[in-house]
Amino acid sequence: MEQQPLVSFIIPTYNLPESLLRECIDSIMSLSLREFEREIIVVDDGSKRAAIASLTDLADTIIYIRQRNSGLSAARNRGLQNASGRYIQFVDGDDTLVSNLYEHCLDIARFQQPDMVMFDFCRKQAKQYSYDDLPAISGSDLMRHNNIRATACGYLFKATTMGNLRFTPGICHEDEEFTPLLLLRAESVIRTSAPAYFYRQRSESITTSKNLRKMLRRLNDFKAVIYRLNDLCTSAFSIERSSFTSLDRLALQRRVHQLTMDYIYNVIVETRNKKYLDRQLNELRSRSLFPLPDKDYTKKYTWFRRLTTNKIGLAFLFRTLPLIKRER
Repeated sequence: MEQQPLVSFIIPTYNLPESLLRECIDSIMSLSLREFEREIIVVDDGSKRAAIASLTDLADTIIYIRQRNSGLSAARNRGLQNASGRYIQFVDGDDTLVSNLYEHCLDIARFQQPDMVMFDFCRKQAKQYSYDDLPAISGSDLMRHNNIRATACGYLFKATTMGNLRFTPGICHEDEEFTPLLLLRAESVIRTSAPAYFYRQRSESITTSKNLRKMLRRLNDFKAVIYRLNDLCTSAFSIERSSFTSLDRLALQRRVHQLTMDYIYNVIVETRNKKYLDRQLNELRSRSLFPLPDKDYTKKYTWFRRLTTNKIGLAFLFRTLPLIKRER
């Protein structure tokens, strides 16, 4: 009888240097997982040169899927269609797992079997780290009292917890929508401060591009995600594992408010256009998302909310927030 893998690792890739993709896969293969315990799914999202050309020696070790270029969300969804592991781990093709620290996340999954394991990121790899674990709590409780990191790669989660949840295709900021809805489905989340994921930020990535057209697309997609999450707060939304409770609603509302603050901040620093900002604030106001509600979330939220309630405060933000230079 064929055993179910413990983890399905889903790696989307698009026009990546061969060395980076190889390094990503090697970091997974160096884990203590036996071959039947791991499933490595590489989804080539229409790269100009098929990624498998540089991975022929791994043909019997990985599942390779090539599709027409459709974006990160579609690539991840395609990987989920083919995943059979008890747990799912997304790994972007230009990043790596920090093997000795990710082993700790695997131990949590093996021995405590939570719905989700939440771990930290690093931008510089070191041999020794100290870290702590926190007791398991529900995802709803986590979201009600904390700001979350939306990046889907920062969570090892049970496939059954996800249910029919998938990424919305064709948008930027897809994680901002997927991750909070995933957390609401999780009855047990164990957080560890172990920086088990090495994040490599490349200047040519979608999220770092300063091109005007791409920047406006990111902002519009971000706003659309906020609207969809806000609509769920006011609808008869339900999740597979349990009904959508009043506490779940509060958790999602906090996330919507936090994202709205982030959106206003990004409009200021990326456009430097007061007329554009006024239009966006009026649109947010029409959906009862502005002014930001008076909530005691964080000091940053409190001060930002106060400054955005009047013209003097907004003018101060325009003068003091960092300027992002845009490519032409």
